[in-house]
Amino acid sequence: MNLLDHLSADRARARLVGRVFDPGVGGPCVVALRGDEVFDITTRAAPTVRDLIEQGAPAALLDAPGARSLGPVEALLRNSHAAERDPHRPWLLAPVDLQAVKAAGVTFAESLVERVIEEQARGQADRALAIRAEVTQAIGGALDTLVPGSAQAMEFKSWLVARGLWSQYLEVGIGPDPEIFTKCQPLAAVGYGAEVGILGASHWNNPEPEVVLVVDSRGRIVGASLGNDVNLRDIEGRSALLLGKAKDNNASAAIGPFVRLFDEHFGIDAVARAAVTLRIEGPDGFRLEGVNQMRKISRTPAQLVAAAHGPHHQYPDGFCLFLGTMFAPTQDRGAPGQGFTHLEGDRVEISCPELGALVNRVRRSEDCPPWSEGAAALMRNLAARGLL
Repeated sequence: MNLLDHLSADRARARLVGRVFDPGVGGPCVVALRGDEVFDITTRAAPTVRDLIEQGAPAALLDAPGARSLGPVEALLRNSHAAERDPHRPWLLAPVDLQAVKAAGVTFAESLVERVIEEQARGQADRALAIRAEVTQAIGGALDTLVPGSAQAMEFKSWLVARGLWSQYLEVGIGPDPEIFTKCQPLAAVGYGAEVGILGASHWNNPEPEVVLVVDSRGRIVGASLGNDVNLRDIEGRSALLLGKAKDNNASAAIGPFVRLFDEHFGIDAVARAAVTLRIEGPDGFRLEGVNQMRKISRTPAQLVAAAHGPHHQYPDGFCLFLGTMFAPTQDRGAPGQGFTHLEGDRVEISCPELGALVNRVRRSEDCPPWSEGAAALMRNLAARGLL
């Protein structure tokens, strides 16, 4: 395996920023990729990714002179895999820090149908097969051309209500207001190579491969990364009010490997055209692959950012926003009709040529390394290093 393939295909010109835990300084560093070498720019550019992003032209700061080399990026990628990690050498963290971690849900027609199925199945995977046929026949193709909140969408809503088929997921999927929720707390996301967590109580779940936008405090989209918005289908399917239990658990959000900052070579138009591939390889020999075409999103990335930020809601440290997924795997892994669910040890790879590849192994949330370093610990560490 060539680990350099896990970086942006055009990395020679991509402006990539990330975070690394450096045992040598006992804390996190903001890093920039220059060629195939990683440089610590914490003291030369900004003590946090938040501070870097908040400056008017963050991409220009990645070339700050006097930065300290942390060595080849291939070595960093290798040491970031939890099973191979040498704790005395640097490894990648999630490439955001003080930003709020938000997510948009039900933004693709295909995943919308699956959310309705979850609701109808009440979290029971064995009921999903029969319900899928009924729901797909009733609403599947009709969603492809609907503009959320449009008169046509509202007419379709009336038709579904009259037939008893309306759903809270359809409300946010084709109604005027999208679903925006908090995925996890700042600093709680895990990065490339880390273990990603599934609650032990969940028996019907899947990864959600997504593009993650990075937005500053003014609402300006400044870059993008890849994310896994882990989904516990059985728990959310029992009740949408269990969204917090289904979505926000130890190691249940992964972002990485780097944030690609917008410049003349990469911007929001490239995000809108992106194709995100999901690959799962299980310890049982199971393999699954799918593609998330961003062009099929029902609301533009800019519309979703506007729903999260504006006069109604501000983020003084900025935020990152998972844009949603069209991929809800239905391929049977075990008994016919049971669909897909994770096994411990699954290798999950979410990739996109423009953004690289985010690779994680699945483990029970209860057994993943506990989240112990929050904002207070970060501030104390930076202060001790003379960076505040």
